[in-house]
Amino acid sequence: MNLNPLPDFLVQQNKGYYCRYGDFYLDPLEPVETAVVSHAHADHARPGHRLIYTTAATSVFMQTRYTRQRKESYRVYGFSEHFKLKEVDLYFIPAGHILGSAQIMMIYQGVKYLYTGDFKMQEDSTCEPIEIEQADVLITETTFANPETKHPDPVEEIKKLNTTQINILLGCYTLGKAQRLTALINAHCPDKEVLVHHGILPFHRIYDREGFQQLTYLPYNRQAMKVPDQNKIYLVPPFTFSSYMRAKNVIRAFASGWKRLQHQNGIELLISDHVDWDDLLSFIEQVRPQEIWTIHGDGRHLKDYLSGSIAVKELR
Repeated sequence: MNLNPLPDFLVQQNKGYYCRYGDFYLDPLEPVETAVVSHAHADHARPGHRLIYTTAATSVFMQTRYTRQRKESYRVYGFSEHFKLKEVDLYFIPAGHILGSAQIMMIYQGVKYLYTGDFKMQEDSTCEPIEIEQADVLITETTFANPETKHPDPVEEIKKLNTTQINILLGCYTLGKAQRLTALINAHCPDKEVLVHHGILPFHRIYDREGFQQLTYLPYNRQAMKVPDQNKIYLVPPFTFSSYMRAKNVIRAFASGWKRLQHQNGIELLISDHVDWDDLLSFIEQVRPQEIWTIHGDGRHLKDYLSGSIAVKELR
């Protein structure tokens, strides 16, 4: 059976990526009637929608962050649980990005369109591991889609924190990254004590309740961090990290896949929650799409690399 993907199945609009065949948006940036949300990071999950289709963990994170959003708005589905929006059949697949993160499979007229959201293939004990299914059209993020980008082993990166007993000010994203770092530190830096900024604490507690393992940490203690050589690591969100440029008696580090965020830090910590070039190619090989539509990044390297084998276009 020859299935032809529709070039306008998903189009980019000001509010987000819109599917007119199901009359819904994927990860819309402005309030819409019907939103299908891949995960709870703020650049994908916004408030104000009348209906929000998402996973259980994502709904909990959104309710924690967006307290004015009506709880009745959420339509929660488990992974692999099908639901229908008009004539489009949808279901969620674990994306391995953060707890509750999902790829979104959309099936219309027999054609499978797979939206990755943000995803990673590295091991992460704090969230559901990625699952890979074949699709006709792959709609993928290309955050690090560059042959020069190779993410190092996160275990070897986190072990860098063992090279000093001086307290460490560790900048990280509040949701997902902070919890992954805590688990890595607990496992591979056993002499280190994790202190958590008040802005991160609510999400640690949700991970404790909804996630896959108990994290070991304490709320931030100002006095404890003032004493040098105490083997403490203070996890702080990016804004707080930037405001502590002149912090004394600490070594600065920021956990990210972006090398530009490593400048002026005492320890380089390249830990990313996205796929690098090799993992993206491996993922594509397993999905086996006829076409690839790129979003969230620069897809030019991918288009050049796959020229003559798979059609690649930027979604517009």
